[in-house]
Amino acid sequence: MSDYDLIVIGSGPAGRSAAIQAGKLKRRVLVVDRKDRLGGVSVHTGTIPSKTLRETVLNLSGWRERSFYGRAYRVKDEIRAEDLKARLHMTLDYEVDVLEHQFNRNHVETLHGQARFTGPNEIEVATEAGDVSRITGDRFLISTGTKTYRPDYVPFNGQTIVDSDEFLELAKIPRSLIVVGAGVIGVEYATMFSALDVRVSLIEPRETFLDFIDNTIIHEFTHQIRDNGVDLRLGSAIETIEDAGEHVEVTLSNGRHIRAEMLLFAAGRMGATSNLNLKSVGLETDHRGRIEVDRKSYQTSVPHIYAAGDVIGHPSLASTSGQQGRIASCHALDTPTMPESPWFPYGIYSVPEISTCGMSEEQMQERGIAYEVGIARFRETSRGHIMGVDQGMLKMLVSLKTRRVLGVQIVGEGATELIHIAQAVLNLKGTVDYFVQNTFNYPTLAEAYKIAGLDAFNRMPIPEEYKVKRKGDGKVS
Repeated sequence: MSDYDLIVIGSGPAGRSAAIQAGKLKRRVLVVDRKDRLGGVSVHTGTIPSKTLRETVLNLSGWRERSFYGRAYRVKDEIRAEDLKARLHMTLDYEVDVLEHQFNRNHVETLHGQARFTGPNEIEVATEAGDVSRITGDRFLISTGTKTYRPDYVPFNGQTIVDSDEFLELAKIPRSLIVVGAGVIGVEYATMFSALDVRVSLIEPRETFLDFIDNTIIHEFTHQIRDNGVDLRLGSAIETIEDAGEHVEVTLSNGRHIRAEMLLFAAGRMGATSNLNLKSVGLETDHRGRIEVDRKSYQTSVPHIYAAGDVIGHPSLASTSGQQGRIASCHALDTPTMPESPWFPYGIYSVPEISTCGMSEEQMQERGIAYEVGIARFRETSRGHIMGVDQGMLKMLVSLKTRRVLGVQIVGEGATELIHIAQAVLNLKGTVDYFVQNTFNYPTLAEAYKIAGLDAFNRMPIPEEYKVKRKGDGKVS
């Protein structure tokens, strides 16, 4: 008999939800994590820290009030690194406490140490103290997440040239910052520190960035961040990065030089699988260390081993990772459960926020879907004026054939919260008519849905059932 019904390697969102689900099914479950504190990358160096840091920056800098009181307005005159990290550590401690409580309540056992497979149903766990345990299990879930990509040409020193993990331990706020990589992580940190009035240069070797986002939203976002002071360099490949002591100097392929006090390298992450000895159980990874799975069950090519979360690649979101872990756990333990919803939201916690759900306009065109577009500007809402929001927009894409809403994209204040209205309508196969008929609280930013809905509706053919019939003559007007 095996020691456990399910062994989960990694305690991020996927591992957490899988273990708790197994615990609720009264199964013997063990979570192994190499760190001495539970939570994984999401809690300690990824999702929670970066979003906490963002909220702290916006609060202390008075960013949300500057449209009323001017760009020079600040809640706190001098913001130090200690100010940013104080709230960060309080939040992380709370997250770990909640997770430990959930595991205890659901009888989930935990073990801290580096796990590696030694056989089809056995792992070896080595602790920092040097102890080694051999543990057997009927089923396994790999949810080890990702680690930072650190290429050889970058002279990391942990102080002025850092990766996204090291960046959270900064000793002081730099006066100038170079961010390499305009992916989600790079964009979030670049715009966040620009809000602190740090001079930020964001370098992306490709001509475009965040390609999965609708082009209209990216154009709006690009205009806003440049207006906020971000020096965005697209199509700029890096020739060299030099640690010059008092500053960091980057030479671009176009001959330009950029100098700053600090450089954050945020160009990609790798699956954290190199220490798992996967070949011993017949598993392979791609060039980024990611594991291929069946996207309905999250089962790998080895039937009793599952994988979920960032370690399987796209979409690499904490929200979807949690869903994947739960579904994998149920499948592994022969328990029926509902499948994932077809549409899920993306959230980018930049300044301003971006969030999308459903198809982009480019995807609609690629599929040959006839559509109409509805646009709403946050400044068109009374709530926007009250909040001092002079930028931001909501874009709605509607099928002309079925009138269904097929995509919503938002850039601006509260985008990551507002998107869930769109998510519900998309997953319920709702039409634009819902937004025309529905009444929203007034004043709210959510009114932008009605404005965008009416904008699209007024350019679409009116359905026969909505046409008004006059009394008496029976004629239709």
